[in-house]
Formats: sequence, C-alpha cells, structure tokens
Amino acid sequence: MPFLMDIWNTIHGIITTSDVITLALMALIALGAGFMMQSMGSIVNTTLVALVAFALAGYVRAVTMGGQNASAFATKDWQAFQGLHMMTLLAYALAFAVVIAVVHAVRGLIGR
Repeated sequence: MPFLMDIWNTIHGIITTSDVITLALMALIALGAGFMMQSMGSIVNTTLVALVAFALAGYVRAVTMGGQNASAFATKDWQAFQGLHMMTLLAYALAFAVVIAVVHAVRGLIGR
C-alpha cells in the first residue's frame, strides 16, 4: 500500500504549499461543482470540468493579478501541463472528487 501513501503525501503537499487564494479558488470551484452535480454517477465528468475550471481560473488570476502577458503565459502554462507528473494530476483529481462528492452528499441530505 505504499502507493496510497504516495498519493496522500502528494495531496498533503498540494494543500500545505498552496497560497490562500489558490486554496480559495479550489474550494469555490469544488463547492460549486458539488452543488451543480445532478447525481453521484457524474462524479468523473464533474471532477474533470472542475479541474478545467480550476486551470482556467489560475490562468485568469495570473494574467489579471500577476500582470503576465496572456499569450506567453498560455504557452508557458501549456508546457507546464505537458510536463506535469501523473501523481500530481491524480492528487488534484482525487482532492476535487472527494470534496465534490461530500458537498453533493450533504446537499442531498439537507434537501430531503
């Protein structure tokens, strides 16, 4: 089971090394996705859409708040995505999926 510890350490690293604005973006996108999800059967699709929304929000944040050149940063960001380790992508996907599923479950319990 060392692969589970690797995934957990990657998730822990993402959460502890991110800044407050990034964590807030992650939370808002995951909460919104959890509230909009229709059924638990669409968790994979919803997680994928949430990850794309998070990437776009990070891009918009870098261009607007960071003062980056939009075209150059898009190229740099795409190259960074291509070099992204699979473990990091899996950790982001699992973190988003868990939060989305919990929010959807709580919404379902409250809505009854």
